[in-house]
Amino acid sequence: MPSLRTALLQSSGRPGAVAENLKALDEAAARAADAGARLLVAPELFLTGYAIGDAVPELAEPAAGPGSEAIAEIAVRHGLAVLYGYPERDGERIFNASQLIGADGVRLANYRKTHLFGCFEQEWFTPGEQTVVQADLDGIRIGLLICYDVEFPENVRAHALAGTDLLLVPTAQMHPFQFVAESVVPVRAFESQIYVAYVNRTGPEGEFEFVGLSCLAGPDGVVRTRAGRGEELVIGEVDPEFLAASRAANPYLADRRPGLYGSLA
Repeated sequence: MPSLRTALLQSSGRPGAVAENLKALDEAAARAADAGARLLVAPELFLTGYAIGDAVPELAEPAAGPGSEAIAEIAVRHGLAVLYGYPERDGERIFNASQLIGADGVRLANYRKTHLFGCFEQEWFTPGEQTVVQADLDGIRIGLLICYDVEFPENVRAHALAGTDLLLVPTAQMHPFQFVAESVVPVRAFESQIYVAYVNRTGPEGEFEFVGLSCLAGPDGVVRTRAGRGEELVIGEVDPEFLAASRAANPYLADRRPGLYGSLA
């Protein structure tokens, strides 16, 4: 099975300006496709911006809303799948969500962030209730989490046990927590034997300072590609043959003793 070339868009776009963010995503998709990527991953809440305060209800939209339609057109035009973050409206509730759209424009998976970070998120968003959301892309099982979710090892292990090969984590990681991008994410990939694409915002936005450092980490704990602190598009390979060999050599999942872990729940 061939590798899945994956592009990570590290950018904060323009907060509050959906049309500008769609344009930036379109331009990134063109560059990613030219480089042979089959998947483009954008950061948390990329469609609208993260630090948009009381504009959240105004800019929130359903999973099948106009933003998803525009991104489906981008995916089809450039022939690659796109994962993006957005505020999802479902009735009176708003979720911090991410959605994966296939290269044919079909919506493949929609995930709602289960662990909300800080006062801003807890004020505006309802936490999701489904830990494992997956889709298949080019023979690879894709899983979705968002930012803070990956800092809970239970979430990543649940994906590993459900067969996730590549975990997509759109992120809004801020100063002074850059050690998550530098250290925690590669460890998560190693301990659960999966690839993790961690894709961050960058620069100042409202009260936040996003640290960049987006990365694609492999099941050996080695980072395949790493962005710096600024706007950047980086590309890495998700190799299913290497993943299978790593899982065969690493006994973590096989040596688990679930009967001892009841107290964790």
